[in-house]
Amino acid sequence: MADKKIKCVADLIKNLNVDKVQNGGAVWYRGHADSSWKLESAYERLKKPPKETSLVNEFRQNANYLLDKHTPKTDFDWLILMQHYGVPTRLLDWSESPLVALYFAVDPGEAKLNRKKEGALWVLDPGKLNTNTNVKRDSYIPAFEEGDYMSDFETIKFDMQNSAGLMPIAAIATRNNPRIQAQLGAFTISRSKTPIEEVGDRSHVRKYIIPADSKSVIAEELKLLGLGRFQIFPELASIGQKIRGSYR
Repeated sequence: MADKKIKCVADLIKNLNVDKVQNGGAVWYRGHADSSWKLESAYERLKKPPKETSLVNEFRQNANYLLDKHTPKTDFDWLILMQHYGVPTRLLDWSESPLVALYFAVDPGEAKLNRKKEGALWVLDPGKLNTNTNVKRDSYIPAFEEGDYMSDFETIKFDMQNSAGLMPIAAIATRNNPRIQAQLGAFTISRSKTPIEEVGDRSHVRKYIIPADSKSVIAEELKLLGLGRFQIFPELASIGQKIRGSYR
């Protein structure tokens, strides 16, 4: 079946109503500026990835004194923080909000080249993903703190044996920084190079296409709905960028 197209916010609502998850469980969303991009983490896209322990240690060495509260306690905590500051990790971030994902798919701040490409909005049933990847309890979405489910994904085990035949799974993280909270963030984490859309019977994910010439229309609609950079990144830099944009 061909991927459905979204040309405006109303199209998104219409399609989500038709395709909504029947089991009433969680639904996560992710936006891509380029529809050809796979659902794989930034770490998986590195040509020569270092040991994950090295990345965590380097980030921790320089970031620790900048954290006045909510200092990460575990490697998973550090990975989540690193992910939101652009360090390549095995995490892939999702949102519980389709509008947040749509913002990233049409983001006018994206590189000019990507603005001319068709985008994609991915919809994930995280419980079904975990069923397809053999999490011990059917459709269960564990928290990162649950060692019974997550210990095989810890940094030390990943560095010892990268894949171990484990497919990516969905896990719930504590929203301990403003970005994650504002974006209603959620995560999948990988131990292999298998993109999420290629796991199992693939019934856990679907994709909507956003034509390139519809991106500016949708961006204006999101702006009208009060969803802009500051709502996604609630930081002083976003306020500065918004003011600069108003006087161009």
